[in-house]
Amino acid sequence: RELKLALESHWRGEVSEAALEATGQQLRARHWALQRDAGLDYVTVGDFAFYDQVASHIQLLGCEPARFHFTPEQSPLARYFTMARGEATPAQHADCGHAHHSNAAGTAALEMTKWFDTNYHYLVPELSPQTQFSLAGERLLAEVAEAQALGHQVKAALIGPLTFLWLGKEKTPGFERLALLEQLLPVYGALLDRLKQQGVTWVQLDEPILGLDLPNAWRSAFESTYWQLNQVGVNILLATYFSPLEENLSLTCRLPVAGLHVDGIRAPHELISVTDWLPAHKVLSIGIVDGRNIWRTDLDAALAVLQPLAAKRNGQLWLAPSCSLLHVPFSLEAETDLDSDIKSWLAFATEKLTELSLLKNALAGHPDAAALAALAISRLAIAGRRASPRVQRASV
Repeated sequence: RELKLALESHWRGEVSEAALEATGQQLRARHWALQRDAGLDYVTVGDFAFYDQVASHIQLLGCEPARFHFTPEQSPLARYFTMARGEATPAQHADCGHAHHSNAAGTAALEMTKWFDTNYHYLVPELSPQTQFSLAGERLLAEVAEAQALGHQVKAALIGPLTFLWLGKEKTPGFERLALLEQLLPVYGALLDRLKQQGVTWVQLDEPILGLDLPNAWRSAFESTYWQLNQVGVNILLATYFSPLEENLSLTCRLPVAGLHVDGIRAPHELISVTDWLPAHKVLSIGIVDGRNIWRTDLDAALAVLQPLAAKRNGQLWLAPSCSLLHVPFSLEAETDLDSDIKSWLAFATEKLTELSLLKNALAGHPDAAALAALAISRLAIAGRRASPRVQRASV
């Protein structure tokens, strides 16, 4: 809400670009501190966006569509908002309250569509045989430096190259966007190398398209893609979410990466298979806290899932939300008017971080008194919701 307010003030010309950037920096610092204070081993850098994460990658990878005719005099942030909102004529500014515009020359905003099966919308990359890629990593590297200056252990998070291309749209009939992979990979490689030089030890590359029924050419591209990126020498955590891997499970587990994150909420039935298929020297990250809903995690049920997996992995297991927490509200702290029973059943983003910490301590076998008390409160809330007449009606 704070970011939205600052954005809209900037778009109305009331807040300068520098002031908007300062708001973003303050919010990032606050959210990294929340992650650290909840006991997370890494804070995530690269998931902050002033408008949309895919649009941020369009700039990061240097492939802003040529039709915008951007000039060096325009700031990166101004170009970013032009891609997101288009350019409006004075009449459109006066008559249309919608964020997307086009001017008389036809400079419309990028198309928007839903991010997989969520209600989050992203700006669609426009791809053609003329598309060129070049690294423009200054913003991401500056955010990494911000987090490091605050004393955080950083994990950078990026959309993977194949998912980025898949999410794009061909603007030339008969063109296949996968053909751009060969020129895109060196840019990713250069970015991974810059992150490595800056002291980042883990980079998360999100490839949720591994949960889709992919054409053979796309499936076949994964092994060579990650073989090439692995040569940089930084630890890659390949992340999938929203879907089971199904026929892509063995392929995913064989990829030459240092670790794999899977969605334990959407695909709990695959966890044992993933644990068996993934080589023992690789990190397994389990998305055990639901990043897509507002309800408290049943911690006992989660532990029952995790304990045999941890035993199979000799205790080596990472715990995480199933996906980004951008899909849930921020915190219950400000919710002062909620019914107390219903509030006790809920967990928003900050509360889900606490749940991860509780699961970590319980799985390690040495929860302190505060953790034991929190586990007891969680059990009462879960039991209360199950028994509540608001949820269970004997007549039905």
